[in-house]
Amino acid sequence: MTAEEPFISLRNVRKVYRSKGAEFLAVSDVTMDVSEGELVSLVGPSGCGKTTVLKILAGLHEADGGTVRIGNARTPFDPARDIGMVFQQALLLKWRTILDNVLLPAEIVGLPIKAARDRARDLLNLVGLAGYEDKYPQQLSGGMQQRTSIARAFIHDPKLILMDEPFGALDALTREQMNLEMLRIWRESGKTIIFVTHSIQEAVFLASHCAVLTSGPARMAEYFPIELAFPRGLAIKTTDEFGAYARRIYASLGLGAGD
Repeated sequence: MTAEEPFISLRNVRKVYRSKGAEFLAVSDVTMDVSEGELVSLVGPSGCGKTTVLKILAGLHEADGGTVRIGNARTPFDPARDIGMVFQQALLLKWRTILDNVLLPAEIVGLPIKAARDRARDLLNLVGLAGYEDKYPQQLSGGMQQRTSIARAFIHDPKLILMDEPFGALDALTREQMNLEMLRIWRESGKTIIFVTHSIQEAVFLASHCAVLTSGPARMAEYFPIELAFPRGLAIKTTDEFGAYARRIYASLGLGAGD
C-alpha cells in the first residue's frame, strides 16, 4: 500500500438481513473512496440503507458481498480504538456530569484519566461548552447535549467519526447553528467524518464529498466532490452554486429537480 491510497475504500458492498427464513436486501451496491480528513455526507431517503452502511464501517455488521477497507500504510486503523460515533439522540447518562459523560469512552478504553480529563475540558471548549463541565444533561438544551456527544466521540482521539443523523431531532434554527459548529469542529480537528443525513441542504452545506444513495436497497447513485469554498456561512445556501449541487442530488434521487 502507498500513502496515496484512500483512508476508506468500499467496493460493491452488499448487505442482506435474514430473519425467520426470510431475506431482506438492505444494501445492493455501494462503492466509494474517502481520503483522510474528508467530511463525506451520505444522503438519501429514510430507510434507504444509510445507517446500514455506517454500521458496516463501524464493524457492527459484516458485509455480505464486496470489500471494505479502512486504513492505509500511512494511517493504520484499529476498529476497537479508532472509531467515534454520534447518534441522532445524544444518549447521555443523566446521572453523570457533562464532563464525566465526555470521559466515558476514555474510561472504557483505559486511557490515563488525568490526561483524558484535560482533553475533555479542551474538547468542551472546542464545542462551545466551557463552563458547563459540572452541569447535568437535563440542565442543557438539545443542541448543547448533542455538542456534548460530539465531544465524547472525540475524547479517545479516533481516526474516524461516524455520525448518524445527529441533528435530525433538533429544531430548524438549532440545526442551522449546529451545522455551523460542525464545520468549525471538523476544520479545526482535521478528522475524517462520515455524516449520514436525509437533508439535501445539510449534505451539500457540510460535505467535501457527497454520496447519494437511492431508496432501499441502497445503491450508490452518485459520489462527487462539493467544490464550495471554506469557510462556509449560511448565506452560501442562497447561491447558484449551492443550488446546482442540491438540484444534482434531487435529480439523482429521481425527484424531478434536475432541470
